[in-house]
Amino acid sequence: MAQPAAFAKMNGLGNEIIVADMRGRGDRVLPAAAVALAADPATRFDQIMAIHDPRVGGTDYHVEILNADGSAAQACGNGMRCVVQALAAETGRRSFVFATAAGILEAREHEDGLISVDMGRPRFGWQEIPLAEEFRDTRMIELQVGPIDAPVLHSPSVVSMGNPHAVFWVEDDVNAYDLARFGPLLEHHPMFPERANITIARVTARDAMTIRTWERGAGLTRACGSAACAAAVSGARTGRTDRQVTVTVPGGPLEIAWREDDHVVMTGPAEWEFSGRFDPETGAWERDTEGAA
Repeated sequence: MAQPAAFAKMNGLGNEIIVADMRGRGDRVLPAAAVALAADPATRFDQIMAIHDPRVGGTDYHVEILNADGSAAQACGNGMRCVVQALAAETGRRSFVFATAAGILEAREHEDGLISVDMGRPRFGWQEIPLAEEFRDTRMIELQVGPIDAPVLHSPSVVSMGNPHAVFWVEDDVNAYDLARFGPLLEHHPMFPERANITIARVTARDAMTIRTWERGAGLTRACGSAACAAAVSGARTGRTDRQVTVTVPGGPLEIAWREDDHVVMTGPAEWEFSGRFDPETGAWERDTEGAA
């Protein structure tokens, strides 16, 4: 059994997150531990955000991200907000620089408690996303669900926000689509060699849209920060929206700004639920007595 590590169960607009404190250690959270934690109703999560000591100069921490199925994730905006809130409460600091598989991310907690994360630059090249075949224009690719003459979903915008995203545009209620059925099929579609996050999006104004997301490696989620960024960028890129939009996910609203320097900044809340300690090898855990719900 590994030495137990501290964790906090948190959420970002309902996106269930475990923030694991792996600082001062040489081990990692193993996929088996992630699967075990995800299977327990009390610790069920969408992503584990494992905070490690910095490995790159000029950064404060290194963050490794695991999905509920134990696979690695490159980016998780809601999870990063939870990490910032946890570290801000511990250290009294407001601004942080993180290294992740998706690159260097800067984030800060505001006076009102909301947290902004610079999610970096979107990538649009078909090889960068990546796609299995060449598309010169990734604002709309040939992909559909349903009959050829009457597809249920078709022609998604595709983009990488550090992880692959496909955004299907609809004119009616995003809840009218059986994403629990379509999501797994599209996530594993041969077009996406690294799988993909699948989002259904409806634009409601030049500065507003509503989305639902099937998250790669996690399934249906109440919030996916990188998907909100992908949808916002794709909305602006296809002329549907402006570059600053409110993206409403099932868990609530996120503010997304695609700045002139090409960086995408997401702002939203984070919420602490409870804390405990867990075995990074097996996922066995216990809740802290103090402050337990």
